[in-house]
Amino acid sequence: MGTTSPQCRGASENGGSRTWIFGSPFGTFCFIFVLSFAVRAALLAAWVSNHEDFYRLGGEIGRVALSLLRGGGFADPYMIPTGPTAHPAPFTPALLALIYHAFGMTAAAGYVRALAGIASYSALYALLPWLAGRLGLGARAGMIAGVAAALIPREGLSESIGVGATAQASLGFALLTIGFLHRWAAQRVSVAGSLLLGVACGAAFHLLPPLLLVVLGYLGFEMCWRRTRRQWLLSACVALGALLACVPWTWRNYNELHGLCFIRSNFGLEFRIANQPRADADIEVSWARLGTLRHPSENLDEARQVRALGEAEYNRRARNEALAWMEEHPGELLRLSVFRFLHFWCGPLRYPWLAALFTGVTLLALLGLRRIWPGLETPQRAAVVIPLALFPLVYYVVSYVAHYPAPMGWLLLVLAGAEADGWFNPPRCPERPPDR
Repeated sequence: MGTTSPQCRGASENGGSRTWIFGSPFGTFCFIFVLSFAVRAALLAAWVSNHEDFYRLGGEIGRVALSLLRGGGFADPYMIPTGPTAHPAPFTPALLALIYHAFGMTAAAGYVRALAGIASYSALYALLPWLAGRLGLGARAGMIAGVAAALIPREGLSESIGVGATAQASLGFALLTIGFLHRWAAQRVSVAGSLLLGVACGAAFHLLPPLLLVVLGYLGFEMCWRRTRRQWLLSACVALGALLACVPWTWRNYNELHGLCFIRSNFGLEFRIANQPRADADIEVSWARLGTLRHPSENLDEARQVRALGEAEYNRRARNEALAWMEEHPGELLRLSVFRFLHFWCGPLRYPWLAALFTGVTLLALLGLRRIWPGLETPQRAAVVIPLALFPLVYYVVSYVAHYPAPMGWLLLVLAGAEADGWFNPPRCPERPPDR
């Protein structure tokens, strides 16, 4: 049976370049960027008018940034000083420390922080047409996704007042995906290029550690797709580059925390919060139900344990406590895992209107995937499906937090855009003849 290829759709788009806003990809990028920036800047102005201390630093990331500013190193993320840490990924606290070092603890620093975040989100959404085109979905799908994302901040105020950590992680995620897709389409791939791609992967892990699962999936695909000795060598070079990029931070953590951890040290803590008596799939519901999350950011006894045991040992004990509970309560574990799955894909179920929005995007993305699937080439299929399958895995075993699914939002948006594009602009090119 013949199918319609995305190349036909792309040809019609390229042939009718006036479908681009202002007649060019750059014009489209600028339009979406400015639109997104204006919406979020307006939200920032409204927020600041009612919150004079908006520039203050808080939370684990903010406390680590303060420690860096005060010369205490990468340390003290909790409610009392607890020493060296790897609780947050290193990039965002370092960025905040640089901003506040330059501008001081002032409103100016808060505005710079917020504008950096707004610019990050705006750049991400403005790149969606290009990303969609590279994935084989068609630039129109990306334009629909970009304009919708620019007008509707899916993450609410965090897109206006934060430093943009999720947007920066999303950009790293998206660019790595395109990097692997370009690699798979290239006639010849060099060892040096493979090492550089690996270094880029390692750098991206410092933004978003669960990207490790996606990169492993990409490497597994390319080794199965091209079963040659050279391909295995090139894939090994990518892995080596990623390893080299991760060595400095891993060595620092081993020396400071006296234990090995991949980028972040807090998995045991989050694992225990998600898997304990009376836990809920949603961390906010757990907090309301239990009164405390046994988290050292809000529980003084837990913070004192971190200080006494050290962060690595504290997390080891928390992990073992969670594993013991899971072994004794398999039925409850299954129930929680199912609901964590639903929260990841459908949003916060405690807010029906938000859940309806996120569920709608997910359903549109699935419909879009079905629509474009027959016309995608094998590497494009892998570039889309592997992240959808592998990135969420770690979040099925920890409590739902709103920003956990967000780094994969760009992919869901362009797939949903492909479905919407099919409604309004059905492909008119002839069907591809069946393979012989």
